[in-house]
Amino acid sequence: MLLGPGETPAGEWQDQSWDDFVAAVLAAGGTPAGRPLLIAVDGRGGSGKTTLAGRLAERIPGSAIVHTDDVAWWHSRFGWADLMTTGVLDPLRAGAAVRLRPPAWERRGRDGQITVPAGCRAVLVEGVGASRRDLAHLFDVAIWVRSDYAEAERLGLLRDLGLKGVDPVTAKREWDEWMAEENPFLSADRPWDRAAFVVGGTGVGTGDGVRTSKPS
Repeated sequence: MLLGPGETPAGEWQDQSWDDFVAAVLAAGGTPAGRPLLIAVDGRGGSGKTTLAGRLAERIPGSAIVHTDDVAWWHSRFGWADLMTTGVLDPLRAGAAVRLRPPAWERRGRDGQITVPAGCRAVLVEGVGASRRDLAHLFDVAIWVRSDYAEAERLGLLRDLGLKGVDPVTAKREWDEWMAEENPFLSADRPWDRAAFVVGGTGVGTGDGVRTSKPS
């Protein structure tokens, strides 16, 4: 596996059933009183974070997902920790519902808001930088989705071409612009070192189980 800049190899890998992995995540997070269990699903662009978060949510009744991309939309690629804290994590830790309409949504006319009902069993926050250093203390458990660097780019470009409907040249330019910020951010922050679980990505969740490891 070709790791991204600054990333260190994980420990020994093992194959787990989804049931066993979910049980391990829930056990690691504990049972917070009066609020949901808060799970960060972090990883590089194109690694499979959204897929993993979706698979976990399917197997944890009463859970919800928040995407960092929605909080960061037209705000900043990585300068959104304050919005995530005050708009999402602080209300959840207080046992309240989330109803966040980020300033950029208002400025650019995006409809709706980010909502999480009160009373969820767990809330998964997924996206690049979800378990960043200045948010880590607000989560109960963090997962790092480890990906092959080249394969993550290939899958990320395929996703962007499908979702955005842009031409390949534009998609590659936008990907490179994102990586110009993602790589130094992750190299400095090193979220993989704080993860309770490392999961094999770039195709995660397509079978009957999941490949996991511990940080090295």
